[in-house]
Amino acid sequence: MSHCMSVWCELVKTCSPLLGRILITAIFLRSAFGKIAGFSAVAAGMAKKGMPFAEVLLAGAIVFEIVGSVTVLLGWKARWGALLLILFTIPATLLYHDFWNMEAAQYRGQLSHFMKNLSILGALVFVMGMGSGPLSLEKPRESLRA
Repeated sequence: MSHCMSVWCELVKTCSPLLGRILITAIFLRSAFGKIAGFSAVAAGMAKKGMPFAEVLLAGAIVFEIVGSVTVLLGWKARWGALLLILFTIPATLLYHDFWNMEAAQYRGQLSHFMKNLSILGALVFVMGMGSGPLSLEKPRESLRA
């Protein structure tokens, strides 16, 4: 392998986990701050979906999204952060992107959102399995153990 290719491979191996962590957490951070900004409206929408204690559940969702995102983004206890985001994403996907209950006009859009969330879950499972990578607040050995 050429020296250039070797350097490129090392650069990708070093930087891609950080880039992946930035990209996967961006959607959750934006979502959390959107929920904070529109707290009353979001809680009302949740109550309309039949969720009891909507304000309490919403506050919990915001905490899961922010804490999970920050830990994954910083690469500190990233596996635990990914788990929080998974625990948020699964019920949110099932409740809000239930394409199987939709009329034809909404079916395709909700199916698309559902599949997007499955992809996000795949990235989070990857973080759980592989850890945060070299550019993180965890030492590589801790990243493998955590």
